[in-house]
Amino acid sequence: MKRTRLYSILFNKCPRCHKGSFFIDNNPYHLSSFTKMHEECPVCHESFTRETGFYYGAMYASYGLTVAFGLGLFLFMVVLLHADVLTFLITFTLSMIALMPILYRTSRRVWINLFVGPKKK
Repeated sequence: MKRTRLYSILFNKCPRCHKGSFFIDNNPYHLSSFTKMHEECPVCHESFTRETGFYYGAMYASYGLTVAFGLGLFLFMVVLLHADVLTFLITFTLSMIALMPILYRTSRRVWINLFVGPKKK
């Protein structure tokens, strides 16, 4: 699993070498620093600073992750547990607020992994 894009996305690693950290702080709930990224990989020196506006595309990844989470939560709560839709909407809204730092970081890592592959041996 170590040299895969999924590993890089899940464990805050460089998409090229899978060793250096992508974000400076591994804890997304340190709210004063959850958006701070390294400018380049501390290990392989792959630049994480792309052209202006590069990470706007991460909004598409964030949208996809949010829809997938919402659909899964809907199926679990409404279909399996027979909860009413209002309960689902309240739970979904609170979950999205709580998961915002994680979704922000994950969507950026997904986006850069689409454009930067692992280094060849």
